[in-house]
Amino acid sequence: MGATVSPQRISPGLDAVWGYRPSVENMQALLELFAHDRDALGPDLAMVRYRASIRPGVQEAFSAMFPAPRQRHLDALTQPIAAIEGIRHRALIVHGRDDRVIPVESSYALHGLIPDSQLHVFGRCGHWTQIEHAEAFNRLVGDFLSAP
Repeated sequence: MGATVSPQRISPGLDAVWGYRPSVENMQALLELFAHDRDALGPDLAMVRYRASIRPGVQEAFSAMFPAPRQRHLDALTQPIAAIEGIRHRALIVHGRDDRVIPVESSYALHGLIPDSQLHVFGRCGHWTQIEHAEAFNRLVGDFLSAP
């Protein structure tokens, strides 16, 4: 879901996520980056997530995972093209068409590389397919996992 493929330049959205510094305003900006429908975020979500981000040790651990420059961390998380082409299992690739964190083109590329893959792109959807389209997402994943 919202996966990336190498080589790819880090998007401004992913750089912002990985560079998050705790504040309610910064959390609100990230939520607006994740969601296509920003009106659906609700007034308390930024505060709830901000509070979670300031629990003892959370920010320190998070910022230690992706210090600047962040391109090297994205490169380290991706697999060589040959390894992706070598995947012989069924794969479900899910992406939001309007994702501003990981461009949807990444999922099109993965789908082209994995021989037995299915790709589902949700329209009117950002990086949060599992939240913005929860019912359809759960049904899609459930059907995929229960198929013979």
